[in-house]
Amino acid sequence: MRYLHTMIRVSDLDATIGFFNLLGLEEFSRMESEKGRFTLVFLVAPEDRELAKENKAPLVELTYNWDPEEYAGGRNFGHLAYRVENIYDTCQRLADAGVTINRPPRDGHMAFVKTPDGISIELLQEGDNLPPAEPWATMENTGSW
Repeated sequence: MRYLHTMIRVSDLDATIGFFNLLGLEEFSRMESEKGRFTLVFLVAPEDRELAKENKAPLVELTYNWDPEEYAGGRNFGHLAYRVENIYDTCQRLADAGVTINRPPRDGHMAFVKTPDGISIELLQEGDNLPPAEPWATMENTGSW
């Protein structure tokens, strides 16, 4: 068995692509189905691009249905997890772009944010935890994650 991709349904394709671009993911491929009335956009982490070319994995699939639907609670979806080079820099970049840091990286290891559709994204520090640093060390949780 091999991991291929995670699919999430999105209500605003551009906003969601913009969010994942902030995390560092890039568009890998796109497919539109006039008959099915949907667009699929596959995203890849830059370090996984060559692997994705070979195996079409690991990817995040964004499914945008052209006819509006309401997606409450992410359809009980848990979260996507990404390892990042510097969790503080990543969270600062996201915060500067207006993204709420729902669970700040107080421990220098883990944080949670959400996509525009409320899908939780876990960010994990690569390697050892970073030493506690402000403003993250004393920042409270915001909302759910």
